[in-house]
Amino acid sequence: MLAISDLHVAYGHAEVLHGLNVKVQPNEIVAIMGRNGMGKTTLMKSLMGIVPTKSGSVTMNGQELGALKSYERVARGLAYVPQGRMIFSHMTVKENIETGLVAHGGKDVPGDLYELFPVLLEMKGRRGGNLSGGQQQQLAIARALATKPKVLLLDEPTEGIQPSIIKDMARTLKKIRDDKGLSIIVSEQVLSFALDVADRVLVIENGEIVRDEARAGIDAAQIARYLSV
Repeated sequence: MLAISDLHVAYGHAEVLHGLNVKVQPNEIVAIMGRNGMGKTTLMKSLMGIVPTKSGSVTMNGQELGALKSYERVARGLAYVPQGRMIFSHMTVKENIETGLVAHGGKDVPGDLYELFPVLLEMKGRRGGNLSGGQQQQLAIARALATKPKVLLLDEPTEGIQPSIIKDMARTLKKIRDDKGLSIIVSEQVLSFALDVADRVLVIENGEIVRDEARAGIDAAQIARYLSV
């Protein structure tokens, strides 16, 4: 579904990602783990076309994305929930979700989004800025799903979220994958969440993938060593 091949990304002369190779299968949830500054967010922004690629290839469903603008990637089926959620705080919940409909010309919020996130239905007339952190994260995911993606990118979705809600988020993401047939890539530092949600866990260290393991065979203690400061 998504293939990253020999991806190099730099800020000026400073290269941050050094030849990444990652393949994500249809309906697979992949967690990319690593400490702050290891390249997780740079990878996400590069996939969305926010940060330019120095060299390498990114294809989705066999189609090259490298020359496409961010909004063109969204139209092709790539959706992004950035770190910090970045919802429109002065717009209502309903209006926030409606911004995602623009990608395919839709006008009405699909009912299944409210079924996934019932709290958003209760609060659809409330301003996004008045929601809790967990509710804002649900809103950001709903807005991304409104674009009808094939691949969903989530950057640090558990940041600032209560532990009890993190468990619910893992269940919801797996339900989204199962119901909508998406591939999901999650960048994350919380190991328990990654082990709950992911089919496969990758570890990024200094801009390189140093581990790539199926969930069933993961040694959690080994992964945790890369996450400790």
